[in-house]
Amino acid sequence: MFNNSMGLFQNIFGKGKNADPANLATLITDLHSHLIPGVDDGVKNVEQSLELITAIHSLGFSKIITTPHVMSDTFRNTPEIILAGLADVKKAVKEAALPVTIEAAAEYYIDDHFAEKLKNKEVLTFAGNKILIELPFFNEPQNFLSVIFELTVAGYKPVLAHVERYTYWYHDFENYIKLKDRDVLFQMNIVSLCDEGSGHLKKMTEKLIDADMIDFIGSDAHSMQYIEKIKSVLTNRHLKKLVDSGRLLNHTL
Repeated sequence: MFNNSMGLFQNIFGKGKNADPANLATLITDLHSHLIPGVDDGVKNVEQSLELITAIHSLGFSKIITTPHVMSDTFRNTPEIILAGLADVKKAVKEAALPVTIEAAAEYYIDDHFAEKLKNKEVLTFAGNKILIELPFFNEPQNFLSVIFELTVAGYKPVLAHVERYTYWYHDFENYIKLKDRDVLFQMNIVSLCDEGSGHLKKMTEKLIDADMIDFIGSDAHSMQYIEKIKSVLTNRHLKKLVDSGRLLNHTL
C-alpha cells in the first residue's frame, strides 16, 4: 500500500523533473541577443560570439536576429556600426561552417534622443517594419504612449523587449492591455522563467503567458550564463505551453 501511494505521489508531483523539454526548434528564430563584439554589454570578441551562436543553435534555433543596445548615454551605436560588426560575425560563422542564419537589428532605448533617430530614419528594423524598443526598468517614460503613436504613424511596428521586466506595471495589469490595444507586440526573455530573487518576475512572466500576450521569445543572450539559465527552464510548463500554443510569431521572422 505504501509503495502504491508513493508511486501515485511521484506521478502527480514528480512529472516536471522528467518532462520533455520545450521544442524551440519549431520557432526557428531567436529574437533578441547581444552577439556583435564590443558594441555593448554583450560579447567582447568574435570567439565569444561564435561560442554563443553555437550554443543558441544547440537549443534548436536555426536563425538569430541579434539586437545591440542603442542608448545615447552609453551605447551610441549607429546602423553603420552595427552592420559592420554583423559582417564580421557572419564571416566568422561562415568560416566555422555553422548552419545558422544571422541578421541584426537593434534594441532602442526610449530616451530623449530616440525621436531624432526616428525622424532621421536612423534605425534598424527586422522582418520589414518591426522595431525592438526597451524602457527604463524603474520609471515609465512620460512620453511613452506618444512614442508608440509616432512609431505607428511612421509605419513601424513596435515590439517591446522583455515586457515582463517593467516592475512599475506590476500593480495594474491594465497597463499591458492598453499597449495591446495599441497593437504593440510583446517579446519575452526565456530566462525570466527562472526561480530567482523574490519570484515576482517569474510570476509576471507566467501571468502574461496565461493571458496569451506574448508574441516573441528570445534568449537575450549576453554571455554563456544565459544559455545555462535557458537550459534550466526548458521543461518549465509555462514555456512548453507557450511554445506548443502555436501563437508565437518567431517563425515568421
